[in-house]
Amino acid sequence: MNEPNVLFVSWAEDCSRSDNIARQLGGKSVMVYSPQWGSRYATILAKYASQAWKTMTLLRQERPSVVFVMTPPTVACAPVWLYGLLTGTPYIIDAHSGAFLLPRWRRVLFLHRFFSRRALSTLVTNPFLDGIVRNWGARTSIVPDVPVRLPEPRPWPMNSPRNITLVCTFSTDEPVAVFFEAARATPDIQFFVTGDPAAADSTTLAAKPSNVTLTGFIPRADYAGLVLASDAVMTMTTRDNTMQRGAYEAIYAGKPVITANQPFLRREFAKGTVHVDLNPEAISAGFRRLYANLDDLTREAGILRDEKKARWEGVSAELRGLMAR
Repeated sequence: MNEPNVLFVSWAEDCSRSDNIARQLGGKSVMVYSPQWGSRYATILAKYASQAWKTMTLLRQERPSVVFVMTPPTVACAPVWLYGLLTGTPYIIDAHSGAFLLPRWRRVLFLHRFFSRRALSTLVTNPFLDGIVRNWGARTSIVPDVPVRLPEPRPWPMNSPRNITLVCTFSTDEPVAVFFEAARATPDIQFFVTGDPAAADSTTLAAKPSNVTLTGFIPRADYAGLVLASDAVMTMTTRDNTMQRGAYEAIYAGKPVITANQPFLRREFAKGTVHVDLNPEAISAGFRRLYANLDDLTREAGILRDEKKARWEGVSAELRGLMAR
């Protein structure tokens, strides 16, 4: 049987989940993005029109046998659906939790329902989101995470014996101010915070303690070097049922994780992880707990990585079966 020609389309500047799903399925991942239009309400229609045109052009050039498309934004499905309507090419939606949980995308869930009902499947990260899509009468596949292959790391110099990286996008569900308070209370640890600080509140940034370094948005080779040089990786979200990509990337790199004390994250990161309530005292205590058990947590991270890889084999077989049909 011939392998399907898989094309993964993401309307984003970068998405390692898309890249790694495509790689695992022997396909190609393409970021379709028009940064010149920004992300303002005044220009968003022009931006989406530009990206839709680029997507249709890409599909005509590549002629895939199966298309994967990432949401949000939900409108990214439109050119993929239209191309399928014209050519008979099936598509699969990889729906990130924000497509269901963020207020701006909740307002267009009716649109997501339309596209999901016509897709081969909608990939979701957890049973809660799976229930939403199934109630639409659409097929689903639960794909919590996908094996990550970091690029060749560029060495990241460390000047402290204790180093933790917070993988951050400065989104509204990430309580960065609370993290800064916890970091100030643990001056013996050096912290690195990824992501573009331009997205953060200026008052919050003004409260940054001296033992926190803002790296900005860094290339993947630098990111790999930073993760591998860190003792652990931290991620934060106040939203339940939200997968933490930075956390599972760390586990696949063999690094322990600190993340929110939420039911979904406790299930997904049951080993090699310190779960904390998102207040300064609990986070500071989590840092101390991490270093008191660092060897055991690192060993558990390796075990969890192997378990996740084994689970992916079953998920991969399911997806290949869908595409074959």
